[in-house]
Amino acid sequence: MYNKKIPFSTACGVRITIEVIGGKWKPYIIWELGKKPMRPSELMRLIPEASTRVVNQQLKELMEYGVIQKEVIDTVCLHSVYSLTDLGRSLLPIIEKMRDWGESFRPEMEKILEEKSFDN
Repeated sequence: MYNKKIPFSTACGVRITIEVIGGKWKPYIIWELGKKPMRPSELMRLIPEASTRVVNQQLKELMEYGVIQKEVIDTVCLHSVYSLTDLGRSLLPIIEKMRDWGESFRPEMEKILEEKSFDN
């Protein structure tokens, strides 16, 4: 994991949550793994706009925090599957609320994006 120059403070629960699930793709990875365990290639196909390096880094960080686990199925061809831990499943209600908020904000977001495209 990246070693930060400024020590991380655990004084605020919101900051702790952001530390664990913050990242462009972490909430989405948790959401998808909540549906079923997946191979890395399955996750990559679900997020085509993300680079393999970024997804792998975020998977690694989620493993370091104990949110997901990696099970190696076949050591010869390096077949592995990611799944949520109990800690990861405890995050699903938070991710679901984020999804619900995004769904309700969608019309406004579409307007904002449309206006931005006209400005360019």
